[in-house]
Amino acid sequence: MIPSPQAPSLAAFLNVMGLDAVMSESLCQRLPRLTLSSGQVLLAQGARQEAAFYVEQGIARACHYTRDGQERCKEFYFEGELCLLYDSWITGSPARYQLEALTELQVVRVPLALLDEPGFQPVCMALLRQQLGYKEHKEAFLLLHSPEERYRELCHTFPHWPARLTQVQLANYIGISPVTLSRIRRRINAG
Repeated sequence: MIPSPQAPSLAAFLNVMGLDAVMSESLCQRLPRLTLSSGQVLLAQGARQEAAFYVEQGIARACHYTRDGQERCKEFYFEGELCLLYDSWITGSPARYQLEALTELQVVRVPLALLDEPGFQPVCMALLRQQLGYKEHKEAFLLLHSPEERYRELCHTFPHWPARLTQVQLANYIGISPVTLSRIRRRINAG
């Protein structure tokens, strides 16, 4: 495993997303920081989402757990990213995914009520634009590429993922079995 990179402060993140710098600094001094152990839950599947979580250190993930015990990993969140289920935020519906710490995790809890304030509208628009671009990219990633092409694309787009996630986690995200991923990696390394 490689060490965690240093994330920009939440205030810097919000400022880049369009929030006034003075307002960002003032707000961030009041928001609570949480430290979680690997496996601890930030938001239970089926619960109402009341906050987003800005990842300062560690890795979080969004997973759906089926009735028969299978897990479907939707997303990983690394340092400098906002851990947020957009559909639950926009519709107010219960979370279809569970947000949980994949590693030891330090986050800042950001109440979603803040995003309704007029000063946060530029941040909301920036978050929605960012998410729409990400979703378009992921849809193309899953629909237009073979499993090997998906792995190569993942390594190109997110070069830190293979060093920080297990082969099982990567395979789950790509939508293949760990055995298939192992074969793909062997072919690439031999090639």
